[in-house]
Parts: sequence; C-alpha cells; structure tokens
Amino acid sequence: MWQRSVCVGVLALALGYLCVLGPELPPAALRQLSASLLGTLRRARSLEARTVAAWQAAIVRPARGWARVAVGVNACVDVVLSGVKLLEALGLEPGDGKNHAVLSSGQDLGEAFTHFMERGAAAERFFSDAAAFRDIARTASEHPAAQLYVGGNAALIGQKLATNPDLKILLCGPVGPKLHELLDDNVVVPPESMQERDEFHLILEYQAGEQWGRVRAPTANRFIFSHDLSNGALNMLEVFVSSLDEFQPDLVVLSGLHMMEGQSKEARERRLMEAVASISDIPTDIPIHLELASMTDQDFMSNIMHQQVFPLVNSIGLNEQELLFLTQAASGPHASLASWSGIPDVGVVSDILFWILKEHGKVAERASDLTRIHFHTLAYHILATVDGHWGNQAAAVAAGARAAGTQACATDTIDTSRVLLKAPREFLTSHTEAPARIALNPDEPVVHWHREGISFHFTPVLVCKDPVRTVGLGDAISAEGLLYSEAYPQ
Repeated sequence: MWQRSVCVGVLALALGYLCVLGPELPPAALRQLSASLLGTLRRARSLEARTVAAWQAAIVRPARGWARVAVGVNACVDVVLSGVKLLEALGLEPGDGKNHAVLSSGQDLGEAFTHFMERGAAAERFFSDAAAFRDIARTASEHPAAQLYVGGNAALIGQKLATNPDLKILLCGPVGPKLHELLDDNVVVPPESMQERDEFHLILEYQAGEQWGRVRAPTANRFIFSHDLSNGALNMLEVFVSSLDEFQPDLVVLSGLHMMEGQSKEARERRLMEAVASISDIPTDIPIHLELASMTDQDFMSNIMHQQVFPLVNSIGLNEQELLFLTQAASGPHASLASWSGIPDVGVVSDILFWILKEHGKVAERASDLTRIHFHTLAYHILATVDGHWGNQAAAVAAGARAAGTQACATDTIDTSRVLLKAPREFLTSHTEAPARIALNPDEPVVHWHREGISFHFTPVLVCKDPVRTVGLGDAISAEGLLYSEAYPQ
C-alpha cells in the first residue's frame, strides 16, 4: 500500500515539474510525456478504486424508469445473530455436517448449519416441528447479540426500492405489528395484508474464517430457517393480485414460491396451480420479476419451470446455488456438476443462463414472456437478456454490484480500503460453444458479449473484507438492478 502512495506522490511531483518546464518543451513532447504520466498515475490506483470510478461513469438512470412498484408476497421479521453463538446457546456440540432437506430437531439444525458453513454457501430450510422451533426462536430472539430486521424477499426488495423517494411501493404479504413498525414510510401495506402476529425467520450468520469445531468458513454467508405457515401457503397471493387494479403498478416483483416446500407434495402442487392462475390475471403489459431462493426439491423446481411460472414472468433473479439446482432439476447444461468449487466458472454460468432463455424464454414460436435473468454470486454478476426487450443493462448490472459492496460493508458509498476484487481476471464465455476469452480491465469493468440473440453483461463485485450483514444481499442486488433497468414496450 505505501509503495503505491509513494508512486502516486512521485508522479504528482513529475506532473508539477512538467507544468513548470512546459513553456521550454516542444508541444508534442509535452503532450506525450503528460499522457504517459497520467496513464501511469491511473494504473497506480488500486484495482478497486479504478473499478469504482468506472462504475460511476457507467451507472446512469434509464430514459424511462418506474414510478409505482408492487411487491409480494413473502414478508416476515428476521432475527439475525451469529449461528455459532446460537448453537452454543442451545447446548449443541460441533459435529459432522449433513444436508437436511427439512429440519425437525436441534440436531438437524446443527448438522445442516455445519454442512453449509463448511462450503461458505447460503441456504434456507423449513423447520417442521412447531414446538421445537418456538423454543429455538425464543432462545434466538432473547440472545443479547440478536437484532430484528425487515425480512422476506418481497419485503426486503420493497424496503430497498422505498429508499428512492420518487417511487411508490405497495407491499403485500403477512405483515404483523413489528414488521409494520420496521417498514419504510414510503411502503404502502393494504389493510387486507395486515395480521395480528408476525412471522419470524432465524438468520444464522457466519464470518469468513469463523470456526465451529473442525469446520472453518471459507467466506461469510448465512443459513436461514423458519416454521412459517402463512408465507409457506402464499396466503397473500390473491390479495396481492387483487390489489393491483387500484394501485396500477408499472412493475410487479414476486417472490415466495420457495416457501411452499414445507407443505405436503399434494398441497404444494395444488397451491402452485392456484398461484399460476392468479399470476395469469396480472395484465400482460406489466413486467413481472420473479425472485428465486434456496430450494431442495427438484420436482418442485421442475414444476415451477414447466407449469407456466417461468413463461408468465419477464425477469428472474437468482444466485449460484439456485442456478445449479435449476439445471440439475431439468437436466440442463452442466447438470452433472455436483457443486461449485470456489468461484463459479463464468463460462458454465453463461451456458446455463443461455439455456434457460433459449428453452424457456421468449422466442417467436413460444408463448413466453421471459427475457431477462439477473445472476449474482459473491465475486461477480451477469445480466442475460433477450435482444430488443431491455435497455440500460450495463448500468443495471454495475448498480447491482455496487449495492452488494455498500450493503455488505454497511456504507453509503464503497470504501475501497474495505473491499477486494475477487472476480477472475480472465475467463471463457462458454464451455459448450467456441468461446471468447476475456481479460478483465478494471477501467472498463462491465463486459458485454453476445450469443444467438441473447446479450450478456458481466461485472465484478467488490467483496467486503469484513461484512457487517449478509442477509438480504441478493434482494438488494436484484432491487437495484431493476431500479436501473428499462423494459421496452412490446
């Protein structure tokens, strides 16, 4: 660090010296020397500082933005605390990790938390035993380190969008008194959406390098679990759709389908069909963004893809775990990949995004509205769009990445001393066709490539070295990406 500072100081003195000697030097020589020194000065800045400066130029508002956004349908109060501290408070001992699809005991919780902490991966699970969950939730909420926040993907996206005073936000979900108190004043909640009790979700966070027994977390992340029946049944979906007539939104954001995994297979399939019917009632001229979240049932994911949910929405937001699970559930490209090893390979991610839009997106011979996917992982983001449907996507992907850096570090602007550029410096754009090889340039951090009518916009993320809070990061990213996106009228 000090070497760079010395270099910058010396270069600044050299430029000053040039200014003094300027009248005695030939103009051509002066221009050449000045350009050379300025170029060296730019390169002497950190990669992170150069990336931030380039984003500032790239992030511009769309020509036609949103005015009214309706968001639904999962909402709750998040109880956030250290996972290790909760497990200790519950008297659980460190042991081996195990990936439980559904939790039914404290032992299941300890094993599942260990499994994902060891991988540094985010996950969300349903806790089936109501009495056991109440006891764990009470221990968690009464812990001195516990904090209460707005929770649920829909509520978090609404809360993030509400920080823009020009936007009017409608939030529909099971909103209890505590959640209503926590919401931004700019968020309107229909009376039919209010209920007497809050739904609580427990968010167990861990930091990079944190240890639980023999397990050491490679990166910071979080494990979420709940016994949430209101959100699990999508109780507020019909209320949400019926409220759109009066609110008249120009964008709808939908999330919460993953919460149905806690139901029986029969109840889940029936409710999914009812959800499809309700979503079909939303006017087709209103873009719909679907935010996905962690799932474990491949049949359920396959149903969401094939039972007309994907074709009904215009945009999807997801992370690396959800993307891999999606291609595994539908036998898509790279489905044999059991899990990611470190940072997800850009070419593999690009192949899966391309396949989703080609197989389930809007083409001339298919009745589908899906034209946009916002993929986010710790080190980078990709926006994939069908040509002719979305604008300002270079700004949108950069804005989403910037939001990741500021929210994780809890700062208004990116503090370049607290973040790190972890994206691959060089990558291939595909592993299934003749790829391009791209070298990342922090002075031009938004990279664009094209493939059979689909555009890809890539940008690195400046990863917070010491994150303050990881929960809701994906929702903030998707919200910011949507805020800077422009949907072209069709």
